[in-house]
Amino acid sequence: MSVLQNVFLALHFLGLAAVIGVFLAQVRRKEHIETQWLVIGLVTQLVAGLALMGIIDATTHGGANHVKLGVKLVIALIALTTAFVARSRQRRADAGTAGPKAALPFFHTTGALAIVNVLIAVFWH
Repeated sequence: MSVLQNVFLALHFLGLAAVIGVFLAQVRRKEHIETQWLVIGLVTQLVAGLALMGIIDATTHGGANHVKLGVKLVIALIALTTAFVARSRQRRADAGTAGPKAALPFFHTTGALAIVNVLIAVFWH
């Protein structure tokens, strides 16, 4: 089971790298934001995180910290929602039906929520 757990942990980290990497690479842009990798990274993190939670619950006697994981899940779902909104607004901006900065607030919110989730994972024991 530890091999499977390590595979999902690696996928979880790769999803994190996609989200934080895309965010940090584009944080200073004012328009033409690429959002596809944000969504892919967040979906990867969400699926891998849920799998990890199931594996931890099944293999440990004390189980996982469900309050912490619940908070992280809610934040991840909000981040995924803001990423979808950012992608939608960026597509409208590219089509000329929205302002060039329409996606910025949602893009920045997505990146900030991803960083908050990392901080929760590290500091909440």
